[in-house]
This record gives sequence, C-alpha cells and structure tokens, in this order.
Amino acid sequence: MRIEEVHVNTEKQKIARSILEDLPEWFGIEESREAYIKDSEGKLFFAAFDNDLPAGFLYLNETGRDTAELYVMGVRKAYHRQGIGRALFETAKRTACEKGYSFLQVKTVKMGCYEQYDDTNRFYQSLGFKEFEMIPDLWNVNNPCQIYVMYIGNAAAPDEE
Repeated sequence: MRIEEVHVNTEKQKIARSILEDLPEWFGIEESREAYIKDSEGKLFFAAFDNDLPAGFLYLNETGRDTAELYVMGVRKAYHRQGIGRALFETAKRTACEKGYSFLQVKTVKMGCYEQYDDTNRFYQSLGFKEFEMIPDLWNVNNPCQIYVMYIGNAAAPDEE
C-alpha cells in the first residue's frame, strides 16, 4: 500500500467517486456525495493505492488561517480495518503541519445516533481528536453534528503575532 498526494483535479474526482460510491452507508445521499466529489478540486488530497487501485482517500479543507478540516475520508469496504485510514490521516496531518496549520477539525454525526457513525466517532477519537462542540441542527435534527479538534503544532506565541 502506498499513499500519495494527488494534485490533478480530475484524478481527485475519479478517486473520490469510485470510493464514495462503494460506501452507501455513509455517502448514500447522491447530492451530498456529488458535492464531496466536486469540492475535492484544489484541496490537499491524499490517496492510498493497492497497486493501481485506489483503496482510500481523504482531503483537507482550510477553514481558517490556522485550521484545516478533514473534510471527507473514505476507505473501500474491502480494505476496512487494515490501517489505511490511519495511514492516510497521519500523512495528511504531517503535511498540514508542514503547511503551517495548527489545528485539525472533523465533523461527524454524534455518537449514539447510528452504529456506523459510532465506529467513525471511535476512529477519530483513536487518532487523538477531542470533542469540541456538538451542534444539534447543523445538518438536521436526526443527524446532530459532533465536531472534534486536534492541536498539531505551529501556533504562534502571543508575542510573535
């Protein structure tokens, strides 16, 4: 398995589509899935490859001068629980730190709503993300949004600003 940063927008979209369509439990709403695919343009995008087959991907979206969001991540079902998501994240985290970000954030459905999202919450917690805020109606009342954050370094000291 190799992890690469992908720079070509059409390749990002092709990879995102092939993987998100394999994950209807998480990305079954076509309008949302298409938005994730389209929004990959211009983002820091990383993919894991098994030979030439994309096995997983994630991309980051800048949400502030010091913060990037793990905006979307997917690993083909056949590759779940093999460390691919963790390896993708560690590569993205390292790159985000090198690019000067101090924090990473991620949003998901609050623990206790759906089993597959409970697994997602536990995964983010295992990476070191900490609960930041829960917004009950950001998406809709049936899908309360849990925001996690992580400090990754680079914060300027107050006298450096």
